[in-house]
Amino acid sequence: MAGMILKEDVEKVRGAADLYDIVSASVTLKPSGTGTYVGLCPFHDEKTPSFSVRPSLGVWHCFGCGLGGDVFGYVEQQENIDFREAVELLADKYHIELHYEAGSGREEHSGSKRTRLLDANEEAQRFFVSQILTKEALAARKLLGGRNFSQADCERFGCGYAPQGWDNLVRYLAGKGFTQQEMLDAGLARQGQRGVYDYFRGRATWPIRDSTGRTLGFGARKLYDDDTIGAKYINTPDTQLYRKTQVLYGIDLAKSAIVKKRQAVIVEGYTDVMACHLAGIDTAVATCGTAFGAEHAKIVRRLISDDSLGAVQLIGPLNVEGQSLSSRIVFTFDGDAAGQKAALHAFSLDSAFLSQTFVAVADSNLDPCDLRLEQGNEAVSSLIEHAKPLYDFVIDAAIARFDTSYTTGQMGAVKAAAPLIAQIRDRSLLDIYTRKATRRIGVDLDIMRREVNVARRQQNVRDDDAYASKRRYGGSAAGGAGGSGGFAGLGERGQDPYANPARRKALERRDANEQTYYRIDDAVFICEQQFMAMLIQVPRAINHTWFARLSLSNFMTPVFRSLFQVVAAAGGLPSDDEPQGLWIHSLTKAGGPMLEQVINELAVMPLPLPPDPRDSSGSAGAAVGSGNSSAGVPIGSAMRNGQIVQAAAVQLRTPSPAEQRYAAELLVRLLDMGFMRRIGSAKRKMSQLPDGEEKITLLGDITTMETARKDLQSQVYGNVA
Repeated sequence: MAGMILKEDVEKVRGAADLYDIVSASVTLKPSGTGTYVGLCPFHDEKTPSFSVRPSLGVWHCFGCGLGGDVFGYVEQQENIDFREAVELLADKYHIELHYEAGSGREEHSGSKRTRLLDANEEAQRFFVSQILTKEALAARKLLGGRNFSQADCERFGCGYAPQGWDNLVRYLAGKGFTQQEMLDAGLARQGQRGVYDYFRGRATWPIRDSTGRTLGFGARKLYDDDTIGAKYINTPDTQLYRKTQVLYGIDLAKSAIVKKRQAVIVEGYTDVMACHLAGIDTAVATCGTAFGAEHAKIVRRLISDDSLGAVQLIGPLNVEGQSLSSRIVFTFDGDAAGQKAALHAFSLDSAFLSQTFVAVADSNLDPCDLRLEQGNEAVSSLIEHAKPLYDFVIDAAIARFDTSYTTGQMGAVKAAAPLIAQIRDRSLLDIYTRKATRRIGVDLDIMRREVNVARRQQNVRDDDAYASKRRYGGSAAGGAGGSGGFAGLGERGQDPYANPARRKALERRDANEQTYYRIDDAVFICEQQFMAMLIQVPRAINHTWFARLSLSNFMTPVFRSLFQVVAAAGGLPSDDEPQGLWIHSLTKAGGPMLEQVINELAVMPLPLPPDPRDSSGSAGAAVGSGNSSAGVPIGSAMRNGQIVQAAAVQLRTPSPAEQRYAAELLVRLLDMGFMRRIGSAKRKMSQLPDGEEKITLLGDITTMETARKDLQSQVYGNVA
């Protein structure tokens, strides 16, 4: 076993890793201030964004669940691996060779277990694709060709063939250097009495990938009657990589379109995904051997995100110019009993998600693949375009079972529909659907309401309101959504807060109100908080000479007194050539787990400053989701000597004049408060002394401090100038 990874190699990986690129692979990020992006947290369920990313500092933090850290911490949480494996995974991604202590080189440690399993799946995919054109694979080619998929279509979606036999894939992977244990752990093989054998045999295959295109597992369809596995479709069993409740087939192909169009189409099979994409529905994905559940909903919602307009959260389908559909999740359930059962299952999802959910059912109950085969691409497009709201689909299906021309039929419809309506947790929609069902059945509203209320109490339905105003990070119900260059509700993007002191004060007050580590709101706390945020985010704006005059007595807030000691433990102010990511890492390491969350929050906290025009991430808002700024420089990166360098590797940037001025102002306040406290203490002591030499000496000290206090502001600003 190799030793620990050398520290310098860890820093190489930290410097190369693009935090924006890594996070945006699974979370739609939107600009929220200079160099800051927000999105829905991938680590807990939320309806409004509280997850902040600061690529230029290599830091992320969620104000909802409290998790945060650097790029390694994100990968650890996302992939459920330890620090070492996170470093190795990113080293593989960015092609960095790692070296290990005790003379152990990378050749003795061929990568993390997760990386090895990913490599095994990629090799398996290459093997399956290579077999699709063999003579034995004729049945697979007939299956795909019979569904009007060309060879080019099959190549596009990675269709392959797992040959019959015992250990074709096992022998192939062994020849590539993979162990039998790795094949078993990847779900590609199984242990039998005669040894290890292929899990997929005699079947057409499809690769199941994550949103970044990494192959996590496979789906396979039965081709031969003598197949010992009776199931028509089988999938990779749950592994370290593959969790059927957390993967969607086609997400790698559909992700960019889902983000752009804010729509996802959920189908039931691999060939349905292929048919939809070929018919122009490029937002189609499918579950893999399981019903669409809460974990799938989280994946989709993080990509689509919620709409907002001012203080009102807009949930549901919107009118978007140039688009026939927007902000919709469309299911293509069958119209038969199984499809209705699947639709009922979807009622367990949260109300904000359901209010955007629609159902598309073909008149002939054909799935998208068969519909395309019989009626062409236009029929598939029309199917999705004319989708029906999920609530209406389920409730109407229940009512349609009864002949409401008879009183007994009406009551039967009421009894069938009421429990369904009662499950609508969103109280803003509950009354509307109660009235709609009442009109269709033809009974009095009081009758339906009584049955719905009884069912609601019996089912213990939690009341919710998906349309209520939500408080967002970076704003409030009264102040907007907070996406305007860090000045939510305070003015135009990029407006200098010094032009209007009221704006600056409002933003400072907002920062104090939104932090979670110390609940107090006063001028002393605000000054100390802003100074610590400046110290963490733009340390080169802090004047070394004046910083050296600070002591613990200049801080009253306990957490900031501790942070001041953390800076000392980390070696004081950083050198000008220290990398951004290493500075944050050094502070976090010195602060330990008790202060890690505080440091993360301060690192992503918006400052009341205009955007620095030199900051490449400040103009990247138009490229969200694409990974590139409008200037062609990746978000979270910078230019050095004509080459693109990742932000975490860039040395601490030179502060702007506004940042220097603000840092100096904060220093003046802190030093002034320090003088004030010492003068007050000296005067109290002097009042208790008898007349004499000691009292005269103390009076001289007070006079000196008062003079220094008066001169302080002009001296500091003169130093900045």
